[in-house]
Formats: sequence, C-alpha cells, structure tokens
Amino acid sequence: MTGKAVFLDRDGTVNVDINGYITKPDDFELYPFSSEAVSMLNRNGFLVFIVTNQSGIARDYYTKEDLESIHEKMITQLARDHAKIDAVYYSPYHQDGSIKKYAFAHEDRKPGLGMFEKAKQDHKFDPAHSYMIGDKYTDIQFGKKAGLHTILVLTGDGKREFMENRINWSIKPDYIAPDLLTAVKLLCQLEAL
Repeated sequence: MTGKAVFLDRDGTVNVDINGYITKPDDFELYPFSSEAVSMLNRNGFLVFIVTNQSGIARDYYTKEDLESIHEKMITQLARDHAKIDAVYYSPYHQDGSIKKYAFAHEDRKPGLGMFEKAKQDHKFDPAHSYMIGDKYTDIQFGKKAGLHTILVLTGDGKREFMENRINWSIKPDYIAPDLLTAVKLLCQLEAL
C-alpha cells in the first residue's frame, strides 16, 4: 500500500511569522496548536514534510547553519509533544538575492516542484491521497501542480492573501481553514470518508 503525505509550509502555518524572516532559533515560536496537529497526522498514518522557501539565505539575512539550528529547534519542540516531522525541505534561492550561488530563479522555490520531487525520491506516497497546507498562494500553486489536495490556512499571510488577492487567483484552494489544527482535522475527516 502506498503511503500518504502532508506537505506543510513553515512560516505562518506551523510557526508564528514575525516579520517574514526568522533569523535565529530564539525568534522561532510554534503556534500553540502545531504539535497537536502534527501528532494527529502521525497517528493517522501521514508522512509529514516541511516545504519552506527561505530566501533569507540568498539575501544574506542568515546562513544555512542558522536555518538548520532553527529547524533543529522546531523538530525538538515537536518531538517533546510526540509529534514527528519526517523531512524538512527548503529552498535558499531567490533571483534578487545578494549571495551569488543562491541568487537566481530555481525550481526548488515554491511554486516550483523541486522540493516535491525531492520528497518523492526520498519517500513513497500517493499524491492523490496527499495534501499541501500553507498560508500563501504559492503554497496552493505548488500543491495543485504536484497533484495534491490543497488547504489554505488563514494564519500568517493567509487571511490577507485571501481577502486582498483571491479575485486574481487562477488556481483556488480545495479548502480554507482558520489554522493548521482545523485543517488537519478536516483532512482526517475527508480521508475517513
């Protein structure tokens, strides 16, 4: 039997997004519901992947080592609550960056599918029974291009993006939820049908 997966955006979905760039572990703060949401996914047999654009590396706001420390804190905090992330994928690229080796458009940056393709190489799952949850339109584009069901959450940039930009969206999310925990409860109900 092929597995199922949930791809989670990080900033604004799993953790509080202060100013768009979290540069050190001390600034990283999980939403209070994130551990319960990830744990629920674990219990319901989903692989859980973080897929996050991290252009702050290309822009020289922080280093890859800083980002790895932030992710280590995230994984440790979730693990304390018996919640497991199966893999973290990130894109350090941005065409307007100042660090030359990352300063270009790259397929790894959502809505490109580079991170999805890496997850498919590393893990077995069926996209038709898998989901993308995020707070940005690019998350929804990424999910649709990958053949995933999509859920827009209204935390982070989600509410603003929905209220201000949805009229221009050529791709619509399958579902909209107020936060990650509600989105996870919804998808678990959908999978039980």
